[in-house]
Amino acid sequence: MLILNKAIAVVMMGFLSSVIFGLILIPLLKRMHVGQRISAYVGENHRKKEGTPTMGGLIFIVPTAIITLVLTALGYLEMTDDLKIVLVVFIGYALLGFLDDYLSIKHKENDGLTTAQKFLGQLIMAIIVFYLYMKGNNETSLVVSTLHINIEMGWFYGVFLLFLLIGSSNAVNLTDGLDGLAGGLSAIAFIAFSLISMMVGFQEIGLFTFLLVGCLLGFLVYNTHPAKVFMGDTGSLSLGAVMAVIAILVHREITLLVVAFVFVIETLSVILQVFWIKVFHKKLFLMTPLHHHFEKLGWQETDIVKLFWVVGLVLAMGGIYFGIWM
Repeated sequence: MLILNKAIAVVMMGFLSSVIFGLILIPLLKRMHVGQRISAYVGENHRKKEGTPTMGGLIFIVPTAIITLVLTALGYLEMTDDLKIVLVVFIGYALLGFLDDYLSIKHKENDGLTTAQKFLGQLIMAIIVFYLYMKGNNETSLVVSTLHINIEMGWFYGVFLLFLLIGSSNAVNLTDGLDGLAGGLSAIAFIAFSLISMMVGFQEIGLFTFLLVGCLLGFLVYNTHPAKVFMGDTGSLSLGAVMAVIAILVHREITLLVVAFVFVIETLSVILQVFWIKVFHKKLFLMTPLHHHFEKLGWQETDIVKLFWVVGLVLAMGGIYFGIWM
């Protein structure tokens, strides 16, 4: 009962703090003319969003980080080695995304860091995380007991960790194309990982994740259609990376594939589109990522978001069952 009370408390703290911080940050971003550049390829429905403040990921990143540090200082949370890794990833990838957003705004284009620069930053972060992970004497095995899988990966686990961090962060980044889509799907996924973490004995990670869920819900107050702010790469890279590292730390890497499968499908749609064009010289989808394909079919933005949220919720429930009993 105590842990349940703690979980409810941190969700409420996260929600209220992010709502209040959003009231302060959004007008500030507008005064600083921190507006999102919209690609000419996405259609007129999105062109009217030109100039909407970006870097809104700060609305959930700053309160989550500050409250976590305050709660650990007060003894409400224990600053475990695992929680330190989570914070390093959360803040590190947020800084990388912030730099990308800043350069995009400075150059007044929709591109910030080059692909090579972004990959280098993600590689450096992955090396730091793997060092901290190994320093904490964590397992380097991929274990799924229900499927009788136990693969000792040794140092190759570092490559696997890099793949998950980069793949997950870019998947959330690609999905962040409609109002509330990435934020809502992330909140659903983190609820699943909050419950899984608690049930398998990672209380501190579970409470951190519940806090992040609360902050994401506060962010969605401003990000659902019509969005008053976008999370930008500041938010999307951070969310994807921390989702991956939580799955790694609680040893539920395969569960990540289930819980985050909507993000996976979004990414696969882009890969398949490129492959189809190169091999067959025609498009497989009207436009990618997949949510834009539905837009081209004439679906309303809000209907697409609701559909994706429902699918994400169903997958999250399956992921909870699989993650607890695996």
